[in-house]
Amino acid sequence: MRIVRACADNFGWIITLCRSIKTLREPYTENVTDADVRAAALQYVRKISGFRAPAGHNAEAFEQAVAAVAAATQDLLDQLEVRGQRVLHPAQ
Repeated sequence: MRIVRACADNFGWIITLCRSIKTLREPYTENVTDADVRAAALQYVRKISGFRAPAGHNAEAFEQAVAAVAAATQDLLDQLEVRGQRVLHPAQ
């Protein structure tokens, strides 16, 4: 995956997304599992939060974020069309 950078001049910050999040869309990856989607979501939340493993008082927020990102990721994958064909995943 290429590094994606987003810049906001007003705030002076740069976000670089993690390189280890792999492409989950067909035809690049076949048979995407729930575990694949969760692993990508976990990597994203770790990168954004700056925590590999959150402290106990942040654990619930961290897990909720992973679940929300995984759900959004699965929703995206379920809706993508490749070459005019709807991409079907095992979850459907």
